[in-house]
Amino acid sequence: MASLIDIRRRLRSVKNTQQITKAMKMISAARLRRAQERAVSARPYARILREVLAKVSSRVREIQHPLLAEREEKNVAVLVVSGDRGLAGGFNSNINRAVLQLLSEKGWESVTLLPIGKKAVEFARRRRAKIAEKSYPGIFSKVEYATAQEIAAGLSAEFSEGKIDAAYVVFNEFKSVISQAVRVERLLPISRAQAALAEAPASEVEPIFEPDPATILARILPRYLEFAIYRILLESGAAEHAARMTAMDSASNNAGDMIDSLTLTYNRVRQARITKELIEIVSGASALE
Repeated sequence: MASLIDIRRRLRSVKNTQQITKAMKMISAARLRRAQERAVSARPYARILREVLAKVSSRVREIQHPLLAEREEKNVAVLVVSGDRGLAGGFNSNINRAVLQLLSEKGWESVTLLPIGKKAVEFARRRRAKIAEKSYPGIFSKVEYATAQEIAAGLSAEFSEGKIDAAYVVFNEFKSVISQAVRVERLLPISRAQAALAEAPASEVEPIFEPDPATILARILPRYLEFAIYRILLESGAAEHAARMTAMDSASNNAGDMIDSLTLTYNRVRQARITKELIEIVSGASALE
């Protein structure tokens, strides 16, 4: 059985750990509130943008834009969106498993990983995979639209030049404080059929486009890609804070249970030592009589 000193040392260690996990939970809760507001507020704009794209693309089906070009997928870019830090439960490991499953199912000839987040960069390096020229670690401290624009511009240029045939993204979508869902979506080429799914019910009034639909389509497609990536970054950022808050809450509860168990063990050992000392005193006194 462990000595009293060992139990006291372990109790002190667990209590210190519990203080850290409680503090991390409070920090994640505060950050989650702001990140959740940004992620949720971006959803209506993304939905309306898809609806506009669907309406316009349905009227200019004969127009061929570079971002709409469908071709056989041989060289593919995969955006891996994970967190900047650990201690978030299965947040990062779920992304890693989803990426490996995607690569196994598709069997592309050449895959370039574009890691977003420090943990994604570490994953790509461990796998010794082909990594894009520029990665994006440490961006979730403050998600900016300019970052999404830069990523979208790089993907669009490579796709238009034929360096890649498609672009996919793997990320965690924020559902609630206790729920995050791993999503795999195709970013490029932009699918007319996928956009049409988001189109609002047909209206009796035929919309009038100014300027012409072809010009609008050429302007809206790059913006659609930019905002799709921006929304993904916001969703992943909120999901990371939620996952960390849940993990730290669970860790704090487990530490509390461990403290109760160690305290009970400490009291039993202390009581056994006192009882043993009393027996020795009584036995010594009886021997002297």
